[in-house]
Amino acid sequence: MSAADIAVTDRPGFPPVLLDIRDLSVEYAGESAAVTAVDRVSLQVGRGEFLGIVGESGCGKSTLLFAIARLLQPPAEIVGGDVVFKGQNLIHMREKQLRHLRWRDYSVVMQSAMNALNPVMTIGGQLKDAMKAHGRVSRRDARLRGASVLQLVGIDPVHLDSFPHQLSGGMRQRAMIAMALVFTPDLIIMDEPTSALDVVAQRSLMVQIKQLQSEFGFTVIFVTHDMALVGRYSDRLAIMYAGQIVELDTTRAIFKDPKHPYTQGLLAAYPSVHGPKQELKGIPGRPPDLRFPPSGCRFHPRCPHVMNVCPQEEPDLYAPRGTDLVRCFLYDRRVMNDRHLSQPLRSEP
Repeated sequence: MSAADIAVTDRPGFPPVLLDIRDLSVEYAGESAAVTAVDRVSLQVGRGEFLGIVGESGCGKSTLLFAIARLLQPPAEIVGGDVVFKGQNLIHMREKQLRHLRWRDYSVVMQSAMNALNPVMTIGGQLKDAMKAHGRVSRRDARLRGASVLQLVGIDPVHLDSFPHQLSGGMRQRAMIAMALVFTPDLIIMDEPTSALDVVAQRSLMVQIKQLQSEFGFTVIFVTHDMALVGRYSDRLAIMYAGQIVELDTTRAIFKDPKHPYTQGLLAAYPSVHGPKQELKGIPGRPPDLRFPPSGCRFHPRCPHVMNVCPQEEPDLYAPRGTDLVRCFLYDRRVMNDRHLSQPLRSEP
């Protein structure tokens, strides 16, 4: 068993596994060739954990979430791997079986609440629809439960009779979270729910999510491109690049000592309110076209530490700290002990 295998399967000090993703791959059908948007992703998420998934636009974050929730639509297709949730493999389930799990056992909060909510139905009506999907419910019970979950997210129950366009952006996102909490599921998947909000509304929403998580103990998978946001609220971070996870560790460890050059670039690209003033640095170049991904390591065309081996071979996942995962040859002893393979291709900027 490799170091990466040990890091994935053994979780000392971590909560029991709720979601186990194994070698998950997603392709988008194209005219000339399929595009692999998620490439053999393996990930375990524990009960009550807050996992942040971070990366540039187009790196596969949202596709990964939709694959986990089994919400992908053509031309996207899961072409390999497993998603085991509470002991059940979602990949092999039919739509009828999945409908029994959605909302009740896991739920999804979309990126744009205005697009996700039905514009011609009241908030109360949409909450009632979610309840009716899992059994008969009286109008009175639906209204009582709807009022209860709206209060949980800080919305006055009077807005049960409001339409989405009558609510502010922050209230619409809170209404989406209220729908996700109707059955107090074990897992809530969130796809950039704060992206359309101002800084004050972002912080208010995140504080609310953490309070609810503390109260009900559900697991959160939170996708964003904002390192500062997840740095404050997540327990662990998964860094994605070009459809692959390139680093995975506790949030504290990644912010204190990022291992992958891409992670280092992301952290250097946003300002910190602590410590001495530092010059912000961007990552040169742009993410690759996944129709024609680069050979070897996918980050090597932009990497300041690129070596001879990087364009030739694809790096494995290594565990330099024992519990983390890093997809970089800098942590491969074979490469670093071979003078030819570890020869730099260009000097650092």
